[in-house]
Amino acid sequence: MNTSNTAPWHPVARSADLRPGANIVAGFAEGQEFALWRSTDGTAQAWENRCPHRSVRFTLGQVIENRLACAYHGWQYAAGSGQCTSIPAHPAMQAPRNVCAKTFNVAEAAGMLWVHLSPEPLVAPAELANAVPAGWRFCRTLTVRAPAGTVREMLARRGLFADGASDAWRGQLDEANTVALVLDAQPHLAFVHFWSDADPASNAMAVLHTAVRRLRSEIEAFPKG
Repeated sequence: MNTSNTAPWHPVARSADLRPGANIVAGFAEGQEFALWRSTDGTAQAWENRCPHRSVRFTLGQVIENRLACAYHGWQYAAGSGQCTSIPAHPAMQAPRNVCAKTFNVAEAAGMLWVHLSPEPLVAPAELANAVPAGWRFCRTLTVRAPAGTVREMLARRGLFADGASDAWRGQLDEANTVALVLDAQPHLAFVHFWSDADPASNAMAVLHTAVRRLRSEIEAFPKG
C-alpha cells in the first residue's frame, strides 16, 4: 500500500491467528522474516525472527506474559521495545541495555495484522480499515510460488481491479465476489488472502475455493519474464 509513509504496509497474518500471551506465528514481507505474537494485554508485536544473542529464531521460543523468550538460552525481551530484560542463567545480573530485538511498526485493520518495514514510528493510514468490506468473511490464504508482481498481473487478467487507496483487489472469480490482499513475502513467494460476501457453507463460497485453487495453478504456470 503506497501512502505518504514512502513504503507499503504488508498484510502478514490474520489477527485471529494470534492469541494473547500464547502462540508465536512466522511471517514474511519483502524477504524479511518476522516473529508475530501478542503480549498478555493483546497488543500485537512484529519482531525480526532472530534473537540478538545467538540469532536463534524467536518462533522457536515462547511468550511469557509481556515478554518473548528465546528457546536457546531463555533470554527474555520486553513487548514494545524489544529490550532484553532477563537472563535466566544469571538472575542477579542486570540485563545488558544494548541488547534489543529488532521491532517493526504493526497495525490491525480489516481482520489482518499489517507490518511496515520502516524503523521509524508510524501511524497506519485509515485506508487499511477499508481494505475489506464490513461483514465479509475470510475464505483462505493462498501460497503461490511466484513473484507478487506476477500474482497482481494475473488478478488483473482475471478481471479484478486494484483499489489504489488500500491496495486490495476487488472483483469476481468464477462469478464469486471476492477481495484479495497480496503479500510480497520473498522474491519468488507470495501469499494472497481472500474474502467473500458469501456464507461459509454456501455454494458461492465453494465456488470461490475452487476458483482460488485454479488461480494458483494459472499463476505458477505463467511465463516467467
